Amino acid sequence: MNYTIKYGGKEQPVLILLHGTGGNESSLLDVGKDLMSDATLIGIRGEVLEQGQSRFFSRVSDGVYDEVDLEMRANNLHRFISELLQKSQLTNQEIVLVGYSNGANIAIKLLLNYPDKYQRAVLFHPMYPIDVLEDHDLSQTELFVTLGTQDSIVPIEESQRVLTLFRRFHANILSEWTLTHQLTYLEVEKAKKWLHRIIKQNEHE
Repeated sequence: MNYTIKYGGKEQPVLILLHGTGGNESSLLDVGKDLMSDATLIGIRGEVLEQGQSRFFSRVSDGVYDEVDLEMRANNLHRFISELLQKSQLTNQEIVLVGYSNGANIAIKLLLNYPDKYQRAVLFHPMYPIDVLEDHDLSQTELFVTLGTQDSIVPIEESQRVLTLFRRFHANILSEWTLTHQLTYLEVEKAKKWLHRIIKQNEHE
């Protein structure tokens, strides 16, 4: 996988940056720096191409995911992240997933599949139109999630579905409603305040 890494402070968290459709490994670097300036930033590019645009997994049509491909791609992504953290000697740092749109969607799959590995995430405008039948224990998972009331890509019922999914599995969620699918300065600032609070809280536990 194509990736970029910007090393931060030795004891600081690692932010795994997962772009939206059409983005690349550098797309969220500025967002990551805004969220936590001294964190290590790892941007990863999705390996699926849809009409020339990079994504993290395939879909059958708009709003309909290829669930087999999603499962495979999420498992591959997890292995890649694990090996990269090992190679970069970052295995002792706290890991935070930061995903926007398609990147937030595959982050949800990582959170569900590997709840012991990924317990902090910032999800900007996710959608997860999949019936999750098995149970998951996400009681140790901390999430900041933004959703749009007039999002042209994610219908409001799908946004509610994401929140319902995480509440069902007892994740700790702070949600923020914006207007559209566009990532805004204000939601990044609110995510930053949440993230610093969560990291500080963990340091005192």
